[in-house]
Parts: sequence; C-alpha cells; structure tokens
Amino acid sequence: MGENILKITLMDIARELNITAATVSRALSNHPAIKESTKQAVRETAVRLRYQPNKIASSLRLGKSKIIGVIIPSAEINFFGSVVHGIEKIANEHNYNVLIYQSNESYEYEKRGVQTFLQSQVDGILASISKETINLDHYIEIKKRGVPLVLFDRGIDSLGVSSVVVDDYRGAFEATKHLISQGCKRIAHIGGQQHVSIFNQRLKGYIDALNVHGFPVNDDLILYGKVSIDSGRECMHKLLSLSIIPDGVFAVEDFTALGAMQAIKAAGKIIPEEIAVVGFANEPFAGYITPSLSTVNQQTVRMGEEAANLFFESMQNTNGYDLNPRKLILEPDLIYRQSSNRNHREYL
Repeated sequence: MGENILKITLMDIARELNITAATVSRALSNHPAIKESTKQAVRETAVRLRYQPNKIASSLRLGKSKIIGVIIPSAEINFFGSVVHGIEKIANEHNYNVLIYQSNESYEYEKRGVQTFLQSQVDGILASISKETINLDHYIEIKKRGVPLVLFDRGIDSLGVSSVVVDDYRGAFEATKHLISQGCKRIAHIGGQQHVSIFNQRLKGYIDALNVHGFPVNDDLILYGKVSIDSGRECMHKLLSLSIIPDGVFAVEDFTALGAMQAIKAAGKIIPEEIAVVGFANEPFAGYITPSLSTVNQQTVRMGEEAANLFFESMQNTNGYDLNPRKLILEPDLIYRQSSNRNHREYL
C-alpha cells in the first residue's frame, strides 16, 4: 500500500478522468480557468488514489526549494540545539523548512553534508565549522554555486561570507578577570584547537586579562585539549601534577570544565576554595552539578535567529551575497555560580 501511495502522480489522476496532467495541476491549484465541477472531480480522485503532492518539486519549478540546510558539529551539545531553535523560529515565519546535518566534528562528514545540501538544491546553507576543518574548498564551492552561506559561532573572515558570533575574546577576558577578583593568583587555561578561531580568541582574552591585571603568563599553566570531558580531566591531572598547582581554571567550554572539576574532586581538592573553575557556553548541566558551574552564556537562540535573518536578507540581494558580508558580534553574558564563588555572594 505504501509504495502505491508514493507512486501516484498527476498523470495517474489525469488518466482516471481522461484529462491532461496540466489540467489536473491547475485544478489542484484552484486555477480560475478550470471549471468548478472539474476541480471537484480532480480533488475527489486525488483523495481516492491517495495522491501526495511533491512540494519540493513544486517549489523548484518556482525557482525556490523553500529549504535551508543547517550544518552543526554535534547534536549532543545543547548549544547547537538552541541555535537551531532560533533558526527554525525565523524560518517558520518565512514559510521555510530546515534540514539539519550533523558533522560530528569531522571534516569528511562536513564535506558530505555540503554535497548533500547542494544536490538537494537548498536555497541556502547555515553552518558552524567542525573542529577538524582547515581546508575550506567545500565552502568555497558553495559560494561558486551562488548559494547563500552564513556561518554561526565559528566564523572565518577570510571566506568573505556573513556570520554571527559571540565576542569570545570579551567573554574569556571577563571570566579570567572574575577569577582574579575572587582572589586567584595562579590561573590556568585549558584551551582547544588553536586553528579554530573561537578557541584562539578565548586564549587571547585569558592572556590579556592576566597582562592587564599585572599577572605573569605562565606557559606551564596553558594546556591544549580536544574540548571534551575526558580531555578536561586529562589536562587537569597534568596541572595537578605541577610543583605549584593552579588555584583557578578558565576552561575553553563547559564539558572541558566538567572534566577538570572531576579531576579536582578526585584529587581531594575543594572547589572553589582551593581551585575555582569557570567554563564557557552555559550548557544545561552547568546549573545542576555540585558545585554549580560558573560560565559564559553565548545567547544561542538569538545567534540562530540572527543567522537566519542574515540568510533572508541575502535572498533580497540580487547582486550576490558576497558584496557586503556582515559580521554580527553578540555580547557574552557572564553567569557566575558556586564553582568560582569564593566570596560567598548569591549567584545563579
């Protein structure tokens, strides 16, 4: 039964009624040139045969698929789910659908996602680049095809496309400044892959905060992980093996911070009295673990909304989206909780 439903076409309805497929199409579209009796007969036959219109094909005939392709590095991280929520909100307002492809932080999967979207003739692609991606040829191919491309969270200025990012530098600067205000004297940073711009900007914010406040930058206190719970735990073990251990840690994101906290607890150290910790991203678990995790909120839903708005703005630009790419920088929202609260003030 299911296969027959999928195979019913306008031609099948036309044969049943001994009329042309074009007449059937116009009747289903309520065209004024078609008699009401014919429209009724076509509708009844379509229902009886269980005809399902191919909306994508219909849209393509009009020159638009009404579909946006969205590439996210991971569906397991709430950050990207929240961004997608913002994208879908704006897409729905424009009667667009959203297709999601997960790259799993893989360059090869990401390339495959781009190829899939281009073959599906999506009207545009919104993407957050994977941590593995260095070669950008697949994104350059999107531009060559004239398909609008907007990056979110992980933007690359050299691509010459619009993007929406949070001010990672400012967020890291303020997070490190907060640790200093809590009395930390020896602050470590567990970073991420430095070819990824957001991780590089967070490192710079950390370093500049130390410099501005008269603290030395100690290379022994800067470790580079793979941005995961396991990596955070491993890096923290190394920091705890130093002859003088840190009394504060700014982690590149919340999962790294969680791993670091696990290692600190396993070593019998007290958070935040002995080692204070701040993460980045405000993942949902941050407010529920013990102690609750101080972090940086990245305005994820708004990021998605703004990325979608940039896409629809590009659709209005008949001269091409490359001429005036826009970069929107959202302000970070610092959320300080128990993991860094040495002064015992009331935090979220």
